[in-house]
Order: sequence, then C-alpha cells, then structure tokens
Amino acid sequence: MRDMTVRLSRNDVIGETNERLFGAFIEHLGRCIYGGIFEPSHPTATDKGFRGDVLQLVRELAPTIMRYPGGNFVSGYNWEDGVGPLEKRPRRMELAWLSTEPNTFGTNEFIDWCRAAGIEPMLAVNLGTRGPDEARRLMEYCNHPSGTELSDLRRSHGWEEPHGIRLWCLGNEVDGPWQMGSKTATEYGRVAAEAAKLMRLIDPAIELVAVGSSGRNMPTFGHWEREVLRHTFDLVGFVSLHTYLNDYAHDTPAFLASPDLMDGFIEEVIQIADAVAAELKSDRRIMLSFDEWNVWYRTRRGEGRTREGWPVAPPILEEIYSMKDALAFGGACISLLNHADRVKAACLAQLVNAIAPIMTETGGPAWRQTIFFPFADFSNLGRGTVLKCDIDSPVYSTTYFDPRGATDLRFPIPEVPYLKVAAVHSAAAGAITLFLLNRNLEEGASVEITANGFPALSLERATTLHHADLDATNTKDDQERVRPAPLPTVSVSDRITAHLPPASWNVIRLAVG
Repeated sequence: MRDMTVRLSRNDVIGETNERLFGAFIEHLGRCIYGGIFEPSHPTATDKGFRGDVLQLVRELAPTIMRYPGGNFVSGYNWEDGVGPLEKRPRRMELAWLSTEPNTFGTNEFIDWCRAAGIEPMLAVNLGTRGPDEARRLMEYCNHPSGTELSDLRRSHGWEEPHGIRLWCLGNEVDGPWQMGSKTATEYGRVAAEAAKLMRLIDPAIELVAVGSSGRNMPTFGHWEREVLRHTFDLVGFVSLHTYLNDYAHDTPAFLASPDLMDGFIEEVIQIADAVAAELKSDRRIMLSFDEWNVWYRTRRGEGRTREGWPVAPPILEEIYSMKDALAFGGACISLLNHADRVKAACLAQLVNAIAPIMTETGGPAWRQTIFFPFADFSNLGRGTVLKCDIDSPVYSTTYFDPRGATDLRFPIPEVPYLKVAAVHSAAAGAITLFLLNRNLEEGASVEITANGFPALSLERATTLHHADLDATNTKDDQERVRPAPLPTVSVSDRITAHLPPASWNVIRLAVG
C-alpha cells in the first residue's frame, strides 16, 4: 500500500458547481436517437415513442441538460424538416454520418423527451450550411408565445406553449475541415455575432455558447478562441471546449494520466478568454461549456463510422467500454469538478449507443456500460461547493499519445500523481463527497484525509469500481460484470482513512454534523 494524504478545508473553495455541469448530448448519429431514446415499437415505449427502459436508466444517470441535435449533424440540418405532421416530413441524405435521416424525431419530440426525463434542453443552431436568419427563425418558433407566423406554426403543430429554451449553441466545431460549412475564425466570429444579435432580439433571456476550437491539438487552437471572442464577447456567456481521451498507444498509465491534460486545456482557455477581456477593458468573465467530452478511440479512426447504401440509423461509433476506460472517464469527471468556478456547463458525448454510457438492442434490452457508474456518481453526488485538495501522492512520468490526422502528437507528463481527487461539500445535503481515482495499476493506496472546519463527520456510504481485468466490459449477456461494490476499508474519526484497490474509482460520502 502506498501512503497518501489529502487535506481540505471548508473555507478553501474552488467554486460552486452549476447544475448544467452534469449534462449529456444526443445527436442524429447511428442509433443514438432511433433505437436509442426513440423506438415506438419497443415493448417499453411510451405513447410518444420514447423507450421506457432507457428513460429509467437516464433518470438513474441523472444528466441535467441535454445538447441537441448535434454535433456534426447540426451543420447540415434544416430544422424545418423535423417539425409538423410526420407524413409530410422529408427523408434526407445526411452528410455528416452518410445516413438517411427520416426526420421522425425533431425539435418538438426532443422537448417532449427532455420533459419526460426531467432534463433542461440545450439546442444548437446550424451555422455551417445556414446562418443568422435560420437561427432567428428557429428561436421564434421555439420561444415566442404566439401571434407571429412561426410561433403560430408551432402551436398548429400541437405545442401551444413556447418551449422556453434558455441555453443555445451557436453551431458546432466550425473550425474543423470535416464540418459542413467550416469557416475561418473571422468568418465564424462575424456569423456567430449576427446570429446572437438576432436571437437575443427575440428573447433577451437566452444564454449563448460560442464555438471554441474543436480540440486542443487543432492548429486553430488559441487564435480561434481569441478571434471569435473579439467578435462575440458582449453577446455570449460561454465558449465551448471538446475533448475525447484515447488509448491509441495501448499505454494504460499514459491513458489514465490524460485527464490531467484536460485540466491544462481548461486553464489555457480561461487564460485566453480573460486576455480578450483585458484587451477589451472588461471585467466580464466568459464561462466555459465543455459540451463534448468522453473516452473514444476504438471506433474513431474510420472503423465503423459509416455504412454504404445510406441506411437509417446504422450501428456506428458503438464503442464498448472497459474497466480501464471507466478509470480515465472518472479522471475527467474530477477535472470538471476541480474547475467548477469557470466550467459552468458540460455534456457527456453521447447518451445512448454511440460512444455512450447506455447501450441498447433494438427491440431488446438496455444496459449500463462501465462509464455509466462514474458519471452517475459525478452527477448524483457532485453538486455543491468544490473544495481545494492538497494532495501528497507518489508520482510517475509518462507520455500521452494523441493523433490528429497524419500527425502523431506526444505530450510528456512529467509528474502524474497516482491519486487524483475532488471533494464536494453540499450544505443542503449536509454531506461531503470525495471522488478518488487510484491510477496505480499494481498497488493499492492507503489514504489519510483531513477535513478542517467541519463538525463531526460520519460515514454515509463508500463504494469502489474495480475489476482485476482492466479489459472487462458489460455486455447484453453479462450486464453486471463491472459494477460498483462496497468499499469496506474506510474509517472515520478525527481523520478519514481508506484503503483503495489498485486501478480503482472510489466514492466516499460523509455526513456532516
């Protein structure tokens, strides 16, 4: 057992978690929508065609916002195709994923699904092949009460009351050459500013997310954020970040260190946004929307991404997650919590079937993938005040490999603590939750935790996600091979002590007072 210590104080605060930090993402991609959340012929389907078994798992997962309809899909989407009578909706060639889009699920169905799941909708507008006019028309359709062409069109479609959508994305990954209607930073900044202006004239209460660079490794990164924010600074509240962690090199220690690079990415974007604020002589602070994040690599490099013949809802990007993936994923959850002062929205990409915590069989069962469990812990127990943690842990050195196109990028990480930690105090629940990732593959960790400024603490619950086989997965036929178990080695007196298994995700919940 390695000896490690964690010290935290009630008064040493990072920030408050925003409810939107615990969001997710659905896109017209593979079986995420059709056969995922929406399958009218399924035995558990509701009267609106929503899979009841998936809704049950979504409620357990507890995401708070849902980003829709994309993703790459939104950059070629005509929102008008997905509203109105089903028999009049067109079938379209969908160019992002080379599929046929039947448009039987659209904006209004999405709003109904969010209401059924108890989730706030987060809608994206197409600033790829379309522009400000289409954005303001969608805004009028969704949010204006009545008395105009588009608001009355919504009412004629059966949705009498406005949807009242508060959070909107101004496009998606517009700097990416793979994106339909990709643009330079200046081109996008101007379009986004005009779309924002028109949308805010219709509904001044909305909050807007400007598209950041598609990734830290993009050649546009840095310059893109500066230029876009110079155009949109006074119109938006957020800039977006996207990251997918990978293990292309089959190097587990490096893979488990990769969430630390996510920390650096967040901090760099904060610095860029604040530099623009200084340039504009503004004390306003742009917040961050990490609205695509996950582990993704097995199906990312062309394998299974598309199918010939323009099928409807082909099974693409159906990543099967392992125990190892759940550990890296948990590290990303900790990184988000430890930047709660500036990351005020985040979306796990995606929710069902396509790189997702929930898998389904069309017409059959639904089950939890390994990454389901860290997210459920993060969302259900991570709400409150995030406290700074002073960690004393042995470290290791590694080099993380992240390919971008034809270029293989390597990021040395000289000092990676074996222990990665976040601590959240919920005054409302009267509890402290500790999220602890042990990245040591061979040895358990003996951890001593000091929590200053709190009255007597008592153990409420402690769980661990651990499996001797880091390649273990959950499947239709073995749905509970990887699942949390009680962590019995926790004691609480004036200090908290715990023994963590090697390569494990651990959650300790302490009652305060």
